[in-house]
Amino acid sequence: MSADTHPTGMRVRTAGSGRVVSLAPGYWRLGLEAGSARTYHLAQLDDYGGLPRSKFPNRPPWQITLQARVSQANLAGTWGFGLWNDPFGFSLGFGGAPWRLPTLPQATWFFHASRENFLSFRDAMPANGFLAQVFRSRFRWDVLRAMAAYPFSPSRARQLLAGCIEEAARELACDVTEWHTYRMRWLEDQVHFEVDGESVFSAPFSPVPPLGLVIWIDNQFAAFPPDGGLRAGVLPIAARCWMEVILR
Repeated sequence: MSADTHPTGMRVRTAGSGRVVSLAPGYWRLGLEAGSARTYHLAQLDDYGGLPRSKFPNRPPWQITLQARVSQANLAGTWGFGLWNDPFGFSLGFGGAPWRLPTLPQATWFFHASRENFLSFRDAMPANGFLAQVFRSRFRWDVLRAMAAYPFSPSRARQLLAGCIEEAARELACDVTEWHTYRMRWLEDQVHFEVDGESVFSAPFSPVPPLGLVIWIDNQFAAFPPDGGLRAGVLPIAARCWMEVILR
């Protein structure tokens, strides 16, 4: 994995065939080449660099407006843009940085996950597709003690973790290969999502700050399905693919 700093201050991170190209000020193409399911590929922009989570730069009230499109509607892996706490201390589904200790997720973003993903801890929530999605987590010692008291079971762990993680999501029905204007407003007690000036979703709670801005495309998947069969890995990329974003 490689990283450097873009002239605008956004940090560029890549892995495998991932490449970030500046097409104009504030206009980037994040691309991946075709490849097999043996290599992790990532193209990413973020504003938190090597900072510890406690120093991530964003707190509510905060908002972002950007335009975006992707090369194909059903890209393998994940892509999106928004805020998170980089919760995974290893690459699992979202290109987590290897030097961070794992923690529970805090996130609010526009997020696309291919069908191999199942990124929800609740059966009634959409777990893949193109989503407006929010996670708010809090540590509960009673839940951690309960997990330690049982022999490890993925289904039991998923059930218990749902007690620590608030989750809200809505699948969005827009053609992601066309240019759209996406807006997200993060407030202290709620989050609002808009597409092309129209409200598409509001979450009645807010992730815990501070958070980092991330814009990415990769070929990983992670699945936490109801049957408890936890799965994660990388997917083959059938053809060159990309996401273009224009930050306002």
